[in-house]
Amino acid sequence: MSIQLITFDLDDTLWDTAPVIVSAEAVLREWLSEHAPNLGAVPVEHLWSIRERVLASEPGLKHRISALRRRVLFHALEEAGYAHGEASELADKSFEVFLHARHQIEVFPEVEPILETLAKHYALGVVTNGNADVRRLGLADYFKFALCAEDIGIAKPDVRLFHEALQRGGVSAEAAVHIGDHPGDDIAGAQQAGLRAIWFNPAGKVWEAERLPDAEIRSLNDLPAVLARWNSRG
Repeated sequence: MSIQLITFDLDDTLWDTAPVIVSAEAVLREWLSEHAPNLGAVPVEHLWSIRERVLASEPGLKHRISALRRRVLFHALEEAGYAHGEASELADKSFEVFLHARHQIEVFPEVEPILETLAKHYALGVVTNGNADVRRLGLADYFKFALCAEDIGIAKPDVRLFHEALQRGGVSAEAAVHIGDHPGDDIAGAQQAGLRAIWFNPAGKVWEAERLPDAEIRSLNDLPAVLARWNSRG
């Protein structure tokens, strides 16, 4: 069956994630140093220990990374001596500072031209475990839908996330393909849900899992040729 729906992972598939997260963490720290000095000097290891405690008491936050980060900031601020109400307000404000910085992303140069081309022939969707929002990045018009794990409470590689994508795309699994960089979350997850899966592997890493991806690409520019080859077979 010909491909009708293409779903994309975001982080490390449409852009390089590590630099923007490092920068966002630094911006957050700087903001906290100025507006919440009691917390600004707290070692990052302490925040990780708070995160572990929060997840132990509220495991449902595991896939809701925005809510989790807010909760960690709140507890850290409260433990640093801020009153409940002030800690809550500071947590909300500091998270928004982080989220804004987290969206200062440079998409790979080929992303928008490829999305524009593909959107003329296929329905496009997003399936992500991250908290990047394509609306804040000016990419929303290319996509029919965007599924974020934290909005639904389940995360890749859970097949239910991919099944929800199929439902929103209005296609069967045989008519869909998912593109992502993560062998487990993206490739295994999509294949277990019945979709074809394309491994985005710009660094030329060695595939180590037993079941191979349905295709491998080094650049998103390679995507149309893969799709055309599959569609020519019907």
